Amino acid sequence: MFWVGILYFAEGLPLGIFYDVFPVHFRQQGVELWKIGFMSLLGLAWTLKFLWAPAIDHYRHHRRWMFAVELLMALVMVAFAIHGDFGPWVWFAIGLFTLLSATNDIAIDGYTIEMLDKRELGLANGLRIGFYRVGMLAAGFILILSDYLGWSGTYLSAAGILLLTGSLILLKAPKEKPYRRPAGIRLATELRNLSRHPATLGTVVLFLLGTLWLIDRTVRWSEQVAGFWWYAVGAGALITSIGVIRRQTAPTEEGEEPPTGRGPMFGTLLEMLQRPYILPVIGFILIFKLGDAAMGFMVKPFWVDAGFSASQIGLVSVNLGLVLSIAGGIVGGWITDRIGIFHGLWVLGLFQAVSNLGYAGAAWALPLGEVNSGGELALAHQAIMYGASGLESFTGGLGTAAFLAFLMAIVDKRASATEYALLSSIFALSRSVAGWAGGFGAESMGYAPYFLLTFFLSFPAYLLLPWVSKMLAYAESRTD
Repeated sequence: MFWVGILYFAEGLPLGIFYDVFPVHFRQQGVELWKIGFMSLLGLAWTLKFLWAPAIDHYRHHRRWMFAVELLMALVMVAFAIHGDFGPWVWFAIGLFTLLSATNDIAIDGYTIEMLDKRELGLANGLRIGFYRVGMLAAGFILILSDYLGWSGTYLSAAGILLLTGSLILLKAPKEKPYRRPAGIRLATELRNLSRHPATLGTVVLFLLGTLWLIDRTVRWSEQVAGFWWYAVGAGALITSIGVIRRQTAPTEEGEEPPTGRGPMFGTLLEMLQRPYILPVIGFILIFKLGDAAMGFMVKPFWVDAGFSASQIGLVSVNLGLVLSIAGGIVGGWITDRIGIFHGLWVLGLFQAVSNLGYAGAAWALPLGEVNSGGELALAHQAIMYGASGLESFTGGLGTAAFLAFLMAIVDKRASATEYALLSSIFALSRSVAGWAGGFGAESMGYAPYFLLTFFLSFPAYLLLPWVSKMLAYAESRTD
């Protein structure tokens, strides 16, 4: 548990530097807002990290990966300390920083999953949630140093913390467990095999189109190129058609099976899709936190429209909410370890859903636009909002601890980094779609009816719990 805290502090710190330190530094230098906003494109590395996760699983030695990327991230911080002025080199430096940070995430997640026993996953994920956010908060303290040490001193301090965590991980962390991966095949052989199996090839094409959609959400190619998705889908259909034609003209030999998990590029994805119960489990991953995600992006606008100031939102909804979510994560992890992952999912998920009713009640009780900037909110209204916020933050941590323990429990430890990256990307996809749809829902229905709707959105996932139970049993049998 000690090493879980160290590792996830090291994972959260770079994300905090990216979102908190870089924008403030560049804006103080007078950098235009559109250039600062352009940095979000460089954050794509965290979204697409599943693309190179197979390399981490192939070469293993997770601690070496951690040390190497922590060292290189520290060197990037030193470069910012020496060359503080904004220039073309900054885009390369930040892009390298995010790429290294995403690679560090892959190695840390894979290492943690391999080292933990199933009975430890609940508490480990509670601590993971907490220390990841502590790492992000540490970036805020690093930012404060800029008023006292200047930006050079700030970046050198960040470099020192990265070097410290990197050295600890390398020199003191327990050695990885040995795993022997099955003999693989070459990339050319994998692609040739795919071309002879249209159904499998179509699955890969859908996966690639989904990846393209994730990229397009940031770079907006579809808005700049007329008919972009027609071209993309057409290209995917053409590739799949080639597989159909090849299947007919060059049929496979009798007894030959479709490509499996031995391929270097798509092997892990295909192996996961061949497991029993995987499709309903993917559905469960997509919608388990649907109610929570659908409400999440509308909470801050609701605070504003209810008349709360930015300082009140920051103090209660952000800072106190962060503390309560950490506490919820630790408590949820402790409970999950004692009642089991399956029971933890539905019990803590129920608490997570009920918290949405708190905001629904607040939306009915609080008159919107009650106070102008110079007025005061009624104490009773403040108490209602603060209570709803605290309940939502704490129970969100409860559900997240059980959910992350579930994701860790069902991956194959021999390919833990890749499988966990894929599953977490599926979850991130549903969260993004729910947040996008939430704006339309709240605007058309109003806050109170929409928040009530999000409560009911939490329950379709419960219909898939029988398959979740079977997948957990299947994963347990594999480890045995």
